[in-house]
Amino acid sequence: MTELPADVLADIHELVSCESPSDDLAAVARSADVVARVGTRRLGCEPERIVLEGRTHLRWRLGEGPPRVLVLGHHDTVWPLGSLATHPSTVVDGVLRGPGSVDMKAGLVVAFAAVAALEDPAGVTVLVTGDEELGSPSSRTLIEDEARGCAAALVLEAAADGGALKTTRKGVSLYRVAVTGRAAHAGLAPADGVNAGVELAHQVLALTALGDPDLGTTVTPTASAAGTVTNTVPAQAWVAVDVRVPDAAEQDRVDAAVRALRPVLPGARVEVTGGPNRPPMEAAAALLDRARAVARGLGLPELRGASVGGASDGNFTAGVGVPTLDGLGAVGGGAHADDEHVLVAELAPRLALLTALLADLLADVADEPAGPADGGRR
Repeated sequence: MTELPADVLADIHELVSCESPSDDLAAVARSADVVARVGTRRLGCEPERIVLEGRTHLRWRLGEGPPRVLVLGHHDTVWPLGSLATHPSTVVDGVLRGPGSVDMKAGLVVAFAAVAALEDPAGVTVLVTGDEELGSPSSRTLIEDEARGCAAALVLEAAADGGALKTTRKGVSLYRVAVTGRAAHAGLAPADGVNAGVELAHQVLALTALGDPDLGTTVTPTASAAGTVTNTVPAQAWVAVDVRVPDAAEQDRVDAAVRALRPVLPGARVEVTGGPNRPPMEAAAALLDRARAVARGLGLPELRGASVGGASDGNFTAGVGVPTLDGLGAVGGGAHADDEHVLVAELAPRLALLTALLADLLADVADEPAGPADGGRR
């Protein structure tokens, strides 16, 4: 197996050492500058900077022909500014740590190094977005447009347990259910009010009942609030709802049911906002088989596929019909948590796998005509 280039760890340290919480536009812009610098060193050319709704995304389109393989990642993280003070970027006993290390700055460096190792990277697009942790509100259309016409999308999110590739992801819908009641004095005239908190409780129970454990559908009320002061019947209440579904039919079923919610208490009103955020990512069996063949050719352990509940931008690429493999990034664990880490020994095999898979895909599509979706993209 090829040794890990020494500067890979230095590049990861450089990215991790620039904090990039998604909700801080200035921090994301600073991070984009660092990612652009690292990527330019590797790829030999500057990216296009695409600023949408104040968020900075980076795109490298390599070669003169149409894009044929999309390499996709993000540089924003969930960690707030100041996290490096308590979670510094370190490598100890073969474990690399730091905020955003496994999700997914190490994956970005693996992507840059793999594309740079190709004899001819023409046809590869590397897209690094800056709002994935928020649900990609500004970058979704960009991602979908870059994916259309490609033979494959390779997503550099962290691997699943044991280094497995992520072959299916649940679809995600996000809602806010707001209740309006009528305020009244809680001691003098509670019956004169319409208790928005009680109505919200009815709605939470109705929402929870929409889940289907047998199918893997979860409907989870999360953040909520009701009322203002302790001696007043609450006139307002709300709850956020996180929905995860295995397929499009379930996403449609739950969406219709949530929008059909009606108040239980006389005089209460219920308003539903939000909806589907990411479509389900369905398995691309042929692409997984291809990756397995490449891994065997490299002498790597047999690749496994895994189905996961979390969503990524791979949901969008799969949603427009592009075969997608996710989890090609770092092997480690603890994403979003205090123990976030990368296993350094797994970086070289991951880099070799991605490089060989890219070369194999590019060789296969080199003589194919561009699809109709390519028209007008340049």
